[in-house]
Amino acid sequence: MAAGASSVVACPCDEERLLSKSRNTRPGQSSRFEVFCGVDVARETHHAVGLDRDGRRLVDRALPNDEAALRALFADLAEHGRLLVVVDQPASIGALAIAVARSMHIEVGYLPGLAMRRIADLYPGEGKTDARDAFVIADAARTLPHTLRRVGPDEETVAALGVLAGYDADLAAEATRLTNRLHDALLHVHPALERLLGKHFRGRGVLQLLAAAGTPQQLRTLDEDALRQALAPRSRRLALTLPAQILTALQEQTVVIPATAQYGRVISGVAAQLLAVLDERVSVANDLDTLLDKHPLAAVLTSMPGVGARTAIALLLTLGDGTAFRTAGHLAAYAGLAPVTRQSGRTIRGERQSQHGNRALKHAMYLSAFASLKDPDSRAYYARKRAEGKNHTSALLCLARRRTDVLYAMVRDRRPYQFSSPPPDQEAAPAA
Repeated sequence: MAAGASSVVACPCDEERLLSKSRNTRPGQSSRFEVFCGVDVARETHHAVGLDRDGRRLVDRALPNDEAALRALFADLAEHGRLLVVVDQPASIGALAIAVARSMHIEVGYLPGLAMRRIADLYPGEGKTDARDAFVIADAARTLPHTLRRVGPDEETVAALGVLAGYDADLAAEATRLTNRLHDALLHVHPALERLLGKHFRGRGVLQLLAAAGTPQQLRTLDEDALRQALAPRSRRLALTLPAQILTALQEQTVVIPATAQYGRVISGVAAQLLAVLDERVSVANDLDTLLDKHPLAAVLTSMPGVGARTAIALLLTLGDGTAFRTAGHLAAYAGLAPVTRQSGRTIRGERQSQHGNRALKHAMYLSAFASLKDPDSRAYYARKRAEGKNHTSALLCLARRRTDVLYAMVRDRRPYQFSSPPPDQEAAPAA
């Protein structure tokens, strides 16, 4: 594995480190803020609690989600000293509060939802109200600054990546739904045609053809040259062989299924929609790649075997800049990759795989571990775990846990992955 992964040390975790670009401050350093404003954001009405350094409430009120009200609140609190605004949602409903604060040159942080819920359990009472949540946010900023994350240009990039990645996930789900609908409709009217074209539904040329001719009868009006011309603009390779196969498949069925005309309308409409969704995914993918390139950790993350653009985005959305995690073990526990020991008194029941943790991060680490098996170091570690008697899934989870140590060291030091041996694609390269 990469060098540096075995010696993981804790990072300083006060607000000087989290809310500024410097990493040279010490834990326990006195706060440079006099006022802490926690904002529990909502669609229409926020709730804000302002505390001074001693915990006295300066503000405790609801306010509308508009610029004037937010600007007035921050101006009032800033009169009491240097202000730190903390929100529980850095995007969507919290975006306006952050933008207003930054326009007033007020520093902003956010308290991740999981951390907030765990911190809230330390306070008396079981109720959940906006006022209580706002107080928890403000008091956490005052007393537990290591739980905060800085809202800066990098975090804005991550927020933008999250928006587009969520949109891409919606498009992927919609593409799957439309593909299944297209299979169903074409199977109803012409099974032989569905068997032929069904495996090419992600081919743009086939979708364009079905959007123009959705029924077998309409396809029969086209000869081989016409079919080739319809396919060629978006699927040049399929245009060479598919037209003759389409005509052969059409000859296998002479009967016309009832409601074929109506199904043809469905086929044409769904094919057009699916074509638009696939084109939009290509556009979104380009925008995601452009945004990812702007993040300073992009080159570091993608240098690791098994981590491509999509996995790097998933890691950034859950890992951030890594400052929220004191050790690699902390990160592994957060991802649910650290084994859990069951012990009570002198009874030790061994260790088991955790069923908790951040599922998105665990899924990203698991998939990247699987993709990294082409790397000699990862393959050797995986083979060693299999030789110990672990099954495929358990061995991959062990590899993912090991790679978490490496990932943490890479992010902590801002250093790319260090290969212990030349990558497979470089081993065969001739010496210069």
